[in-house]
Amino acid sequence: MSSNINKIGKSTVPRTAISTSDEHSITVRGQDLCRDLIGRISFTDYFSLLVTGQRPTKGDAMVLDATLVAIAEHGMVPSVQASRMTYAAAPDALQGAVAAGVLGCGSVILGASETAGQLFAEVHAGAGTGDLEAAAAKVVRRWREMGRPVPGYGHPLHKDRDPRVAALFRVAKEAGTSLRFVEIAEAVERVIPEVVGKDLRLNVSAAIPAVLLGTNFPLRALRGVPILARTASLIAHLTEEAVTPSGFALSYQATRELIYEGDK
Repeated sequence: MSSNINKIGKSTVPRTAISTSDEHSITVRGQDLCRDLIGRISFTDYFSLLVTGQRPTKGDAMVLDATLVAIAEHGMVPSVQASRMTYAAAPDALQGAVAAGVLGCGSVILGASETAGQLFAEVHAGAGTGDLEAAAAKVVRRWREMGRPVPGYGHPLHKDRDPRVAALFRVAKEAGTSLRFVEIAEAVERVIPEVVGKDLRLNVSAAIPAVLLGTNFPLRALRGVPILARTASLIAHLTEEAVTPSGFALSYQATRELIYEGDK
């Protein structure tokens, strides 16, 4: 008897190594949630455990925690404005307003850390034990030839290095984690003026992968760090929005500045 189910991919059985439960217990990554984790582990450590399957070392946890703090809040950025305006229109749907802020995570806002991490990984692989600066120039040049921007460099406000960069690099050094990707990030910064023709300095979106790739945190999960961090900030903004509304004011500001260019 033939099946009418269309199979996409290799597996036909759903699998997970993250969690399971029975009548009496809940197991997360092989540990009893109530006995081993609740009240015994920080949320940063738990996030790392969920993603990697292992508890982070003290140094790895320090670095991950610092990145979450660094990227969570940055004022009335587009994700926050979208979230506030959505909440103003639908105050009964907090989850929808949070989602509106998260949905804009892409190559420009929040998602640049992942792309910068991919760039650094290419430099790391290309350099091997050789010259980082030469490898960085080769990769940056290739990305530019493909029409790709160099993610994590340049900032509309911080013309020198984003101040969060130094803070994150300091934490990584204090934590004793690998600084290999910090060195790669700085090598990329040095070659940018010659290859790109502009003096673009490190911003937080490059600093995050630079420090995290020196820990146990995987490249493929990098975008999750700013998403998780910004979610905390969005909840704070929406709590404020409920008491001190700005959503409709933001809409008014946009309407006031709007220039109509169509036919009359």
